[in-house]
Amino acid sequence: MATDPAQKPFRLRPDQIKDVAVGYGACIATDMITCEGRKVAFMYREEGDHEDDSGWRFMSGHESDEYMNDPDNHAAYDVNTIANYDPDIIPFLDAEPGSAFERENGDGGFVEVEDFEPGEE
Repeated sequence: MATDPAQKPFRLRPDQIKDVAVGYGACIATDMITCEGRKVAFMYREEGDHEDDSGWRFMSGHESDEYMNDPDNHAAYDVNTIANYDPDIIPFLDAEPGSAFERENGDGGFVEVEDFEPGEE
């Protein structure tokens, strides 16, 4: 049974979330971003799973396959919430499904990943 997201130790309190990227819909992000406070190092956009799903998926780059296979380690959020954790993602949010970006050397600026296929993350 998955952990209730309300019980997670988030780095930002709800009153710290500002309107910086509203209207994008939902996304999936890992606890390494929302609980551990790591920056987004890899993000990709696929076709959404439902009407409110933006298709965006955000990871810190430190997640193992085992970590990603545990549903307790990630959750659905509004894209605006993740943009508050890492505003560097904002310029890329209008990218089309099929787009992927990673930080150069894990901590530099984002560059487009040309050969990414969803399911490879």
